[in-house]
Amino acid sequence: MTKSKVIIDTDPGIDDAMAILFACQHPQIDLVGLTSIFGNVKVETATRNALALSDLARHPVPVARGAAHPLGQPPREPATHVHGIEGFGHLPPIIPRHQADGRSAAAFICDMANAHPGELVLCPVGPLTNLALALDLDPGIAQKVRAVHVMGGSLRVGGNVSDYAEANIWQDPHAADQVFAAGWDVKLIGLDVTHSVTCQPEDFDKLAEAAPVLGGFLKDAAKFYFEFHEWNDGFYGAYMHDALAVISIIRPELFTFERHGVMVRLDGAAAGETFIVDDPARAQIQWASDVQVEAAKSLYFETLGASF
Repeated sequence: MTKSKVIIDTDPGIDDAMAILFACQHPQIDLVGLTSIFGNVKVETATRNALALSDLARHPVPVARGAAHPLGQPPREPATHVHGIEGFGHLPPIIPRHQADGRSAAAFICDMANAHPGELVLCPVGPLTNLALALDLDPGIAQKVRAVHVMGGSLRVGGNVSDYAEANIWQDPHAADQVFAAGWDVKLIGLDVTHSVTCQPEDFDKLAEAAPVLGGFLKDAAKFYFEFHEWNDGFYGAYMHDALAVISIIRPELFTFERHGVMVRLDGAAAGETFIVDDPARAQIQWASDVQVEAAKSLYFETLGASF
């Protein structure tokens, strides 16, 4: 079985936890590290939560602390109304058993890309600041990384933090635009597909029965997420945002992709908007426009259901 070497760049975050625990459990993913970023929570909390998830999954990996603020704009407030003050809903802080790696996230990404040329997949599920900083540190990684699977953006369904912008891109539009222009193989898993895959409380009830440790944790964390979506979107459930980006690494055939040049609106009311440009000089990326909903959802819950 061929395994993909993966770094998840993350701001955990409830849906980040869903993605990380899936990656730790799936036999086709070799999770070689986590890098933290601001977004759902501040970077200090994101680093702690990434370490805690590695502990919880019994899957020790290096965790490198990333950027604390965006590149070209003042920092925005963390999404505590979506994920809770500590990142995992109503749950109290989880104190990890080990320490973060001594390298910055950007340095760790560059080191791993150079150590595994043509093998490494980057999966950023938060703002793209760490990837932009890694490109600044070593532009050559764009030719060495196998692929970049981004959870972010929206082509046709509008935004989730404004009428235009998806949250991860909105948090650092300058970094996102730089990453999209870098010429590496980018697959963008945005709201066009993630809003198609919803999870219900009963999904997590069954998961907790099958896998009391990981499933029980996700059931408890997700309650806050459900409450947010009931208040904000009118349904008591949650979208499977970040986990779909991880799923796209191992099961790309579940997605329909369109190839476009994509740019990011950098300022104004539409800051963070992702839009198609007809410019042959612009690097093209693959944008997920459709997903096989039931197959993706079944893969997720079957994988976690076989855990502990």
